[in-house]
Amino acid sequence: MSSAPSAPAAATTKRHDPEEYRMTIGEHLEELRKRLFLGVGGFILVFFVFMVPSIGEKVVEYTCRPLQIALNRNGLPTTVYSMEAAEPFMTYIKAAMISAATVAGPWIIYQLWLFVAAGLYPQERKYVTKYLPLSVFLFITGVVFLYFYVLPLMLEFFIGFQIGPAMKFPLPPDVHATPATQPLVIPILPKDPTGPAPGSLWLDMESGMLKFCPAPGMTRVLPFGSANAVTPLITLAAYFDMVVGLLLAFGLAFQLPLVVLALVRIGIIEIAALRKLRRIVYFSLTIIAAVIVPDVVTGMVALMIPLILLYEFGILLASWSNKKAERSGTA
Repeated sequence: MSSAPSAPAAATTKRHDPEEYRMTIGEHLEELRKRLFLGVGGFILVFFVFMVPSIGEKVVEYTCRPLQIALNRNGLPTTVYSMEAAEPFMTYIKAAMISAATVAGPWIIYQLWLFVAAGLYPQERKYVTKYLPLSVFLFITGVVFLYFYVLPLMLEFFIGFQIGPAMKFPLPPDVHATPATQPLVIPILPKDPTGPAPGSLWLDMESGMLKFCPAPGMTRVLPFGSANAVTPLITLAAYFDMVVGLLLAFGLAFQLPLVVLALVRIGIIEIAALRKLRRIVYFSLTIIAAVIVPDVVTGMVALMIPLILLYEFGILLASWSNKKAERSGTA
């Protein structure tokens, strides 16, 4: 007469029973429909919140602030231009969508996780729930690092880059220059005057813009550039696309420790090999940093150093994970 299995053995068999985690195609589709409805619904709700002008305009304003600071430090007006009539509106929509995806991202990921977790074993769920918060933290760290450090340095370098003075054209022989006199002095005001008279011209210290009043109650801005051969004319759509691309690139680049950990856990590469390949990996990371941020002086170096540190952190994380697995196996 066989005895009943012990409690630990029975629990182990039940815990890894495939039938417990198997779902029919209809159940999978129903679960997918439910999670998509909840995830997309949360995104749409947050999107309409960011479509409110007082909120959406702040998103565009904070996105353009590093550019405006760089323009101001180089003595240029802080105006960002648009080349098409619908460009500001389409950029506003894009900003609302990206902001909604960012804010609703945790909710969408949670719904996706509930769908995927239904077919995973407890051990597989453990790995995901253990390292997903670290992945989100690394992504946010990369985005914050770009916005507050790399982007201002990169923009100031590119905008301040000078190719040389503008070409000088001599006057025709029959045209004589006006005798040297005191040039017209434009008043510099701390802020816009109240009720300026039509035809007034002044330089606003607060914004660095050259403004004039063509009619009562109407203020316009006169664009001006640098004295170099090339002066920047940055459009809103091009700048916004560049910033979004860099934010995504930095967020993904900061996932390097988890990539190293995954390669070790899967068995593709050993930790000893990762240490031996340091020089090749460092060189490769330098090339990647140069492709993401083509600014040798500031931006590339500012990305290359964190990537190298993240690679070393990935090796430490993989070593710690292996040691923990060995201790668990021994126990």
